[in-house]
Amino acid sequence: MNLDEAQKQVDNWINTIGIRYFNELTNMALLTEEVGELARIIARKYGEQSFKENEKNSNLEDEIADVLFVLICLANQTGINLTKALEENLLKKTFRDKERHQNNPKL
Repeated sequence: MNLDEAQKQVDNWINTIGIRYFNELTNMALLTEEVGELARIIARKYGEQSFKENEKNSNLEDEIADVLFVLICLANQTGINLTKALEENLLKKTFRDKERHQNNPKL
């Protein structure tokens, strides 16, 4: 599935199963919540924290998908074509950072 297809599928899901989009502010709050859940798993799996007993079945893949779902919702409801936005963003980064990372002694 490409980004255009993902945007269409999420829109279809929202309008049939989800009934309607939550407003942008609610979705921003939901995105923050989902990123927090993702961060919790990363901190425990790759960081120094350990999983609590009730977190043993945490699913990194599912949490990343939750973040992506809400991002797609925000893009859909604000009229953003994610394919175009990502292509333009990569061009911006390529031009801006063409030599920056190669000249970074920390890398």
